[in-house]
Amino acid sequence: MTRSTPKNLKVIYEDNHLIVVNKRPGDIVQGDKTGDLPLSEVVKHYLKDKYNKPGEAYLGVVHRLDRPTSGIVLFSKTSKALSRLNKAFANRETEKIYWAVVKQKPQQESGRLEHYLKRNTKQNKSYAHINAVPESKKAILSYQIKKSLDNYHLLEIALETGRHHQIRSQLSAIGCPIKGDLKYGFDRSNKDGSIHLHAKTLTIIHPVKKESITFDANPPKDVIWDNCQN
Repeated sequence: MTRSTPKNLKVIYEDNHLIVVNKRPGDIVQGDKTGDLPLSEVVKHYLKDKYNKPGEAYLGVVHRLDRPTSGIVLFSKTSKALSRLNKAFANRETEKIYWAVVKQKPQQESGRLEHYLKRNTKQNKSYAHINAVPESKKAILSYQIKKSLDNYHLLEIALETGRHHQIRSQLSAIGCPIKGDLKYGFDRSNKDGSIHLHAKTLTIIHPVKKESITFDANPPKDVIWDNCQN
């Protein structure tokens, strides 16, 4: 008899090759110096219990989300799937859509942002530059205003590149820091330490079936996210 899915694990999709979860803000995808239990270990325990595995379950981390960010995280259940997915992500053969809530409305309803991001590892922060600087990497995203509330605006963002803190840094650079994101210039934090950035949809070519598949995740429950969807 297998156990039920842990309360803090929201599985969106699972087959023999993949498992996709909706990450809560505050969860870390992989272990770090904090020593907090990472999402990858939670998923491993879930697989071990669900399938009564005698040893440790295999799980490959395909990509990551920042700790205060919520949304779709894709894991592989086989090494073959992991290598194929790693290649697909590296070659940008995926489509990632994010939602971000900002207080300052962008000057244009939609646009394409191009910056050169330079990462400061000591600060764990990326700085956006208009022109290339030494050790910078080009970052591109497109956005559109999806909905405007009384005090906030919901942006839908399509990533063309996957840089460190890319959306956070680029939106801050145009004067539109994400709600709760103190690191990138928002005036106050969210009570739970989250930021209003959510990985909404992910489209990939299935590593074995070779078919296009899209995953969708609802944002966390709170007043602003709820109003964005109403």
